[in-house]
Amino acid sequence: MIRIDLLTISMSTVTTQTREATAVITVSNPPHGYMTDTLVGQLYRAFRTVERAPEVRVVIFTGGGAGVFIQHYDLQELKLLCRKLNDRGVRYGATDHTPERDMDLLFRGIENSRKPVIAALNGNAMGFGCELALACDFRVMQDGPFSIGQPEIRVGLVPGAGGTQRLARIVGMARALDLVLHGRRLSPAQALAQGLIHDLVQADVPVLDVALERARDLAGLSPTAVAHGKKLVRHAIEASLYDGLDIERSLFVDTLASPEALRLVDSAISSDRDFRHL
Repeated sequence: MIRIDLLTISMSTVTTQTREATAVITVSNPPHGYMTDTLVGQLYRAFRTVERAPEVRVVIFTGGGAGVFIQHYDLQELKLLCRKLNDRGVRYGATDHTPERDMDLLFRGIENSRKPVIAALNGNAMGFGCELALACDFRVMQDGPFSIGQPEIRVGLVPGAGGTQRLARIVGMARALDLVLHGRRLSPAQALAQGLIHDLVQADVPVLDVALERARDLAGLSPTAVAHGKKLVRHAIEASLYDGLDIERSLFVDTLASPEALRLVDSAISSDRDFRHL
């Protein structure tokens, strides 16, 4: 059964479809696929809704336009914000506190969710589009004449929604510096080679189909083990080694104590299987 909800303003839409245990959130803003403040709010509300749904085990983000995941943030909106701050003479330093916005809450929610989140990149993913993908647990991208990257420096800005911090954690500092300081755009093949995406999908295969296949595999696993595994791997790059090992031990015991683990281990033993055959 598929449930479809629409959050629509003008021609921009965020739609949610539930396919079995997977929620697919699709963003569309024709003709260019730019991100706007309005769409960010819609994305955040849509994610909160599906993240709380007990029947949903995996979430997928994808784009609704041909060849566009999210192009980048609408430059007209950025210009208005630039003008407003310039007129007020506002300056910020590295130690000044800036409140979290809906986009920050969305990305934090994705990372802290017990559910795996997949970015199905059906085309260009620049600026905010790349940052949304970086916040997700998995990234699969359609092959073709598409680009992914953080080009903000080309208009005198730096990435403002995690594009520096998450990018460095995923591809390493050297590559992140090259991408951010030059504003480089990567082709899908280059993104795969640099470890920015997990899967490169052939041009004649719908990227959403590949994402759904991965989602089905994840949805068929123990939700407790998947949630703990996600938390532990993410914690590994955000805390000290020994803090991470301490949490790992606790959550390992928690999975051992679950009835589901007992059932699955017993099933493997009774069918004479080991890890090579699972």
